Amino acid sequence: MKKLTLKTIQQFRKEQNAAIEKRLKPDKLTGGQMEVMVCRSTGCESIKANRILEELKKAVNSKGLENKIRITQTGCFGFCEKGPIVKILPENIYYVMVKPGDAEEIVEKHFVKGDVIESMLMEEQQGKTGRREEISIFKKQMRIVLRNNGRIDPESVNEYIAVDGYAALEKVLTGMTPEEVINTLKIAGLRGRGGAGFPIWQKWTNARKAVGENKFIICNGDEGDPGAFMDSSVLEGDPHSVIEAMAIAAYTIGSSKGYFYIRAEYSLAIHRVQTAIDKAYAIGLLGNKILGTDFSFDLEIRLGAGAFVCGEETALIASIEGERGTPRPRPPYPSIKGLFGMPTVINNVETLANIAPIIMNGGEWFSSIGTETSKGTKVFALTGKVNVSGLIEVPMGTTIREIVFDIGGGIADGKEVKAVQTGGPSGGIIPAKYFDTPIDYESLSSLGSMMGSGGMIVMDEDDSMVDIAKFYIQFSVDESCGKCAPCRIGNYQLLQILERFGKKRGQEDDIGKLKDIAFAMKKGSLCGLGQTSPNPVISTLNYFPEEYNEKIRKPRIAQKQ
Repeated sequence: MKKLTLKTIQQFRKEQNAAIEKRLKPDKLTGGQMEVMVCRSTGCESIKANRILEELKKAVNSKGLENKIRITQTGCFGFCEKGPIVKILPENIYYVMVKPGDAEEIVEKHFVKGDVIESMLMEEQQGKTGRREEISIFKKQMRIVLRNNGRIDPESVNEYIAVDGYAALEKVLTGMTPEEVINTLKIAGLRGRGGAGFPIWQKWTNARKAVGENKFIICNGDEGDPGAFMDSSVLEGDPHSVIEAMAIAAYTIGSSKGYFYIRAEYSLAIHRVQTAIDKAYAIGLLGNKILGTDFSFDLEIRLGAGAFVCGEETALIASIEGERGTPRPRPPYPSIKGLFGMPTVINNVETLANIAPIIMNGGEWFSSIGTETSKGTKVFALTGKVNVSGLIEVPMGTTIREIVFDIGGGIADGKEVKAVQTGGPSGGIIPAKYFDTPIDYESLSSLGSMMGSGGMIVMDEDDSMVDIAKFYIQFSVDESCGKCAPCRIGNYQLLQILERFGKKRGQEDDIGKLKDIAFAMKKGSLCGLGQTSPNPVISTLNYFPEEYNEKIRKPRIAQKQ
C-alpha cells in the first residue's frame, strides 16, 4: 500500500468507513448480514479466546456462511469476569463464558436456525426478545478513552482510520499551531491520569519552551498497581489512539523521537503496539514527512522489567537510558531535563488516549464533562467483592456508590460492603459511609486516598483492614528501589509492626509508632513511592481504629497465690 498524504487520507478514510459501516452501525445491517466480535484481551485470551475465534471461523465456513457472517477480534468489552465473550450484531447479544467447543453450537443454533442460546447469554439478556439493549455495566458510563474498545479490530489500522483515526493528527498538521494545541488542552482542563493530576497543557508548555538539541515523548505504560489493568486494556484494544496522541505531542513540543515504555509482562499489549507501529510506518503515519508534511516522528518500544518504581518518571527515564531504575531528585523536572538530559514529556496511556477526542471536539466539549476541578472521564479497573467486575469509564463526579452498586451490581454473595481502595499501594481505603463522595482528585485526597492510575478494589464485611494495609506495605517493601532511607527502612518497619498486629500481638505504643514512621516517610522520601506508601496504613488507622485496638496484646493478670 502507498503511503498516505494529506490529499489522500480523507478519501481513504471514506473508503474504509464505508467498508465497515455495517458493523459499526448495526442498525443499517441489511440482507441478514451479521457480525461476530470475539474479545481477545489478556483476560479472554488466557482462557482460549484465540481458539474460539478459530473454531467460529471453521464452523461458519463449514456451513457456507462466510459471506453472510463476519468474524473479527476486538478489545476488552469491560465485564471481564464473564469472559471469554462473544458479541453478535445487530442484536447486541453477548454470549459469555464461551468455550471453543461452543462455537459449532453458536453457528448451528444462532445463525442457521435463528435461535438465541439462553444458557450462554449474559444474565441480564436472558428471556428477552428482539434486539437486546446494552447491559447495565454500560449504564452511567461515558466512553472517551475506551471509545474503540470492543468496536474495532485493534490490529487493523484501516478500521482505526475508519472511525476518524488520525483525523486529529491531520487537523493539527494542517491547521493548528503548537500554541493552539496547547491552548485547546488548557481550555479542556485535562489533567494527568497517571495519578498526580498535573495539568497536561502546562507540562507540554514547559517542554516546548525548554531548550535542547533533542526533545522526547514517552508513553508510560508501566502499569503496576495490584488490581489495575486499565492501561494494558487500552494498548490491547486501541493502540493507534495512543500513537496518534504521541505524534500530536511531538509536533507540539518540537520532538522527533518517542518511546513506548511497557512492562515486559504485558506481552499482548506489546504485540498490539508493535503491530500498530509497523502499520503506521507502512502507510506514512510515522517516520519521515508524515502525511507528506515536513513533520517527522519516530517511535519505538522499550520494555520494563516489572519494577513498580519505574512507573515514576525519573526512574522510568533511567531505565530507558540503560541504568538501574531508581528515582532522581527533582527539580529539574523531566520537561526541562529528562531523557538523555533533554526536555521530555511523559504521559501515561489513559492521558494520551484523551488527546485526539479533545482535538477533534474542542476543549470546551471536554471541559463540560466532569467537575469544576476534574474534567472529563476516568477509567477504573473495578475489582474485588462486586457482582460485576471489569473495565469501566465514568464522568468525573460520579459517586463511589454509583460505581459499586449501579455499575458493579452490588456486593457479591449478599455480604455487606465495607470499603473501597483506590490508588493502588499509594492510595487509601475509603469506608462505606463516604460512598456518596464524588470521584475527583480533590475529593479522594480529602478522604486520605487518591485517584492513582485507576484501580478500585471493593471490600466486604469479611475483609480485615489490618491485613489489607499489611498487603500493600509488603508490596511496597518488595518494590522499593532502596535508594533512600525513609522508604527503604520505613516500609520495613511498618511491615514489622503490622505483622505483630496480624498475630494479635500489637503493643500499646505501636499505633503511635505507625503514625510517626508514616509522617517521616511522607516528609523524607525521595519519590512518590515512599511518600505515599504509608497511605493504606494511615487511612485504615483513621477509619478502622477498632480493628487495630482489638489486635493489641492484653497484659496477663497475675493470679493470686
